[in-house]
Amino acid sequence: MQNLLDQYGSILTWLGIISTCTFFLSLLIIPWIVYKLDSKFFIHLHEHKKREDEHPVIFILLKGLRYFLGTALLLAGILMIFLPGQGILTIILGLSLLDFPGKRALIDGILKFPSIQKALNWIRAKGHKEPFLFL
Repeated sequence: MQNLLDQYGSILTWLGIISTCTFFLSLLIIPWIVYKLDSKFFIHLHEHKKREDEHPVIFILLKGLRYFLGTALLLAGILMIFLPGQGILTIILGLSLLDFPGKRALIDGILKFPSIQKALNWIRAKGHKEPFLFL
């Protein structure tokens, strides 16, 4: 057993450091994102359309940035299910930034749980923001 700890000790140390960092980053970043969102965000979730006056290159760059951020949040949320952090809330935010078939039904299914709605609105209340409106 000691041989295994000697062999994998540095990997376990780095996993512990990464776990601690993601936990504290999630405590800072997730509330900040939740504060910045409009209270009707989950009602108008599917309305990410290109504006007529928006340049196509800017539209593509912003969409790429949104997909990158959404994928990063989704992967971080999945990791936070096993590591310390706000996994489910991070997954919801990541999914909301991505476009895929069935997105609306999946997010609505997750948001049906009163505990999820309560957690999101609790974070909003801490930032003195009005609560989210849900379908």
